[in-house]
Amino acid sequence: MNVLFEEDGAFKTGTVLADNDATLQVESASGKRTKIKSAAVLLRFQSPAPGALLEAAEPLARDIEPEFLWECCADGEFSFLDFAKDYVGKDPAPVEATSVLLALHAAPVYFHRKGKGRFRKAPADILQAALAGLEKKRQQALAITRMVDELKAGSLPTEFVPLLDQLLYSPDRNKPETKALEAACEELHLSAPHLLARCGAIKSHRDYHFNRFLREHFPKGTGFAPVDVPAAPADLPLASVQAFSIDDAATTEIDDAFSLETLPGIGWRVGIHIAAPGLGFGPGSPLDEIARNRLSTVYMPGNKITMLPDAVVEAYTLAEGKPRPAISLYLTVNETLEIVGHESRLERVHVAANLRHHEIEPLFNEETLAAGLGDFRFAAELKLLWQLACACEGRRGKPSATQGIFDYNFAIFPDDTDPSGESDRVEITARKRGSPLDKLVAELMIVANATWGGLLAEEKVACIYRAQTAGKVRMTTSPLPHEGLGVPQYAWSSSPLRRYVDLVNQWQLITLLQDRAPHFGAKSDTLFAAMRDFDLTYTAYAEFQRHMERYWCLRWLQQQGVKEIEGTVRKENLVKLDPLPLMQRVPSLPELPMGQKVRLTVESWDTLSLELNLRFDALVEGAVAATANAEEGEGD
Repeated sequence: MNVLFEEDGAFKTGTVLADNDATLQVESASGKRTKIKSAAVLLRFQSPAPGALLEAAEPLARDIEPEFLWECCADGEFSFLDFAKDYVGKDPAPVEATSVLLALHAAPVYFHRKGKGRFRKAPADILQAALAGLEKKRQQALAITRMVDELKAGSLPTEFVPLLDQLLYSPDRNKPETKALEAACEELHLSAPHLLARCGAIKSHRDYHFNRFLREHFPKGTGFAPVDVPAAPADLPLASVQAFSIDDAATTEIDDAFSLETLPGIGWRVGIHIAAPGLGFGPGSPLDEIARNRLSTVYMPGNKITMLPDAVVEAYTLAEGKPRPAISLYLTVNETLEIVGHESRLERVHVAANLRHHEIEPLFNEETLAAGLGDFRFAAELKLLWQLACACEGRRGKPSATQGIFDYNFAIFPDDTDPSGESDRVEITARKRGSPLDKLVAELMIVANATWGGLLAEEKVACIYRAQTAGKVRMTTSPLPHEGLGVPQYAWSSSPLRRYVDLVNQWQLITLLQDRAPHFGAKSDTLFAAMRDFDLTYTAYAEFQRHMERYWCLRWLQQQGVKEIEGTVRKENLVKLDPLPLMQRVPSLPELPMGQKVRLTVESWDTLSLELNLRFDALVEGAVAATANAEEGEGD
């Protein structure tokens, strides 16, 4: 005796070796023995052989039209054997009964299963809906095939046009367009961006990277809702000093400026003046909501997204020409350049000049300081402040700017005839960090941030500190040391126009100086949330800036037609390219000491994936550079 049975959703046949009523021991055509339940048996038969039953029934089942079966079938539940008898008009042979079973099983849209070998005719309305669904799937499959063919031919399907952003940055795998794109990518061995670029959907690699960032961090765009520009209090006293700032040429958010007055018989009064938007608006205001959402200005070569609206920046930036609201830290410095006292004030400060690095650095540098400064505006003030900075750095025992590394400036020159930016020209210039101007600004910012952090801690006014212990830098509401800078506490307060943490700390400092209750308590959920969100967002913005700098570095290689380039080994196979702020792994690099200079062959680059392939060529003999790991710009 042979049996047809169902196991794991599949129909199988075998010869009965033992029948124990509730269970059977069967042997398949392959010789495998299986124990099955009697309830799983659908048909018992003598012939044909077990291996031939399904082989003979399957072609017959394919010839049976499910529509005809459905028309012939009465309502209600039925057994396949009973239906097979009606279908063939007699007791069905095993092959005939099995063919009907297979046909019913293969048409779940027409017949719903109700148990092993038992079915029920689908109601007409449900059948029509199911058939419509099948037709929709069939048409969708045809559309996917067509879209795949178009993509492979280098043409963009019309369905893709309104979905391009989604397909590029957050594809929905349930959409037929995504399925077509993935299928075409797999066949062509291309990434989605590369295939879409080949089809003309990505006209600007720069915009591709920028828009990815915007979609994640600025889904509603980078514009600002209309806001009133608040004025600072009208009763702020006017400082007697003539201040000056020191910034790059492109800086518009001028947060800090300096002044110097002689104190006969004592030394000097050094003024560190910080822009004070916190005097114009406070927590909970519409501008706070804007700053809280953005948390920081976003920087990238040739562009930036400011934390505050331009009109607010213009009202509070320390631009030259007229008094601006500021929080001033006045240091009393004796003739040995020791800080013997300090005082903080809320006031208006007249900014006499905005000095720019490219203009002042040729006049004020290590060589001109050694040779004797020439006669230029603020020469004496700059020299005294630099001497103070050197003294402060020496007392801390830590450098304010890491020596031997470079800061890089990117200048983008747009081609007005090509809005995609693909024809824009980039210039990358390096300036060694640790110049007298760098030290002057960085050291005085460290003094301001450490002093105000200490004042807030002493008065038990909550603020957000930046601490470094055990080599780890983190944000905290506790006044912990910053070991990397050698200060007992450090609270970012010097950039309130472009960092939300600085603005929060400024609000707290203002309440202290005005003898008012602070906005945030030590256990304020708002303070903790701002600290957490800022840390995450600031890190993401910094990563995006590095991402865009890498893009422009690759554009520079392309623009210059670079075939060979020198680099400096950092560790293992990681190389810093000497003329660029670009780190790259070179798999072919032999084991070399850190600092060894090497010559590399530029094999290829890709501004869409930001990949760069370099091959080790040769050692640059006799050239082993001193290397230093760049620290964060904490004095900023």
